[in-house]
Amino acid sequence: MTVSMAGAPAIVLFSGGLDSTTCLAIARSEGFTPIALSFRYGQRHTVELECAAALAAAAGVEHIVSDIDLAAFGGSALVDASIAVPKDGESSGASAVPVTYVPARNTIFLSIAMAVAEVRGSDDIFIGVNAVDYSGYPDCRPEFIDAFSNMAALATRRGIEGSPLRIHTPLLALTKAAIVERGLALGVDYSLTSTCYDPGRDGGACGGCEACVLRARGFAEAGVSDPTRYTSD
Repeated sequence: MTVSMAGAPAIVLFSGGLDSTTCLAIARSEGFTPIALSFRYGQRHTVELECAAALAAAAGVEHIVSDIDLAAFGGSALVDASIAVPKDGESSGASAVPVTYVPARNTIFLSIAMAVAEVRGSDDIFIGVNAVDYSGYPDCRPEFIDAFSNMAALATRRGIEGSPLRIHTPLLALTKAAIVERGLALGVDYSLTSTCYDPGRDGGACGGCEACVLRARGFAEAGVSDPTRYTSD
């Protein structure tokens, strides 16, 4: 059950993609005042930050961009240019976890969100993780969210004082089609979002990475047109 207080601040992890933009709209619809938190972490798809800024401005919400250099460690196609992003169903190797997984990314992002929440006096964090139509990332599962929530209750002043943070995952059990439908019902303009892992130099989506495929399938199953702009490179 969602607990909210009219106008209360909520930190929303915000990439500028389909899921996080829907999550932002949900937070607002539940009576929160969203604070959008984005990350410049060395990702190859930096166009998402431009989308995040435009979306936050259009929604009239505060937008914070935090800099973290996850590219310094590599280990993922999203932060290491020497690792190709798999396309058109191409396998990323023997592991069930694809090479687009960024080690510890959601743990780091949530930790920073936790710090921002403490400073801003917020009891609530929203994250658009999904465990249905997703790439199999371990840090998108409900078990991870539960474990992080338990840790946050131990690691924060508000937690040990009896007011632990609430981590909201409104998209966790939704299909991509259901996410699209929910966002459209809330007035989300998906033409401003970027989902692609490997956009062209013009910022357009590649159409072949798993993120693009999942997005396109979601719109198709929802029976609505996907406003994604594809690259001409």
